[in-house]
Amino acid sequence: QVQLVESGGSLVQPGESLKLSCAASGFLFSNTPMSWGRQAPGKERELVARISASGGITNLADSVKGRFTISRDNAKNAVYLQMNDLKPEDTAQYYCYADWFFFWGRGTQVTVSS
Repeated sequence: QVQLVESGGSLVQPGESLKLSCAASGFLFSNTPMSWGRQAPGKERELVARISASGGITNLADSVKGRFTISRDNAKNAVYLQMNDLKPEDTAQYYCYADWFFFWGRGTQVTVSS
């Protein structure tokens, strides 16, 4: 069955960086576009980054463009989210998403606070 396990969330100060990882299993990862989404308390979940199956095409939400980078390693069945210049409004639970399976991982918490 499809499994997505996120890791790397932490408490950081504004301006710092963090890299999230998502380990995937149970499906043909190298053929599947992947995304990262986030959900802040009291808000709806939103997609912030998407990467094509080959990794050649990425899309970022305007709110994170220029600060976040999505990448993947198909040999390791992993997708990453590099987050730079973090802001308090980036505080949220971050989730990995397997597009074609409409499947979300359980998430990892990112808190940005001084």
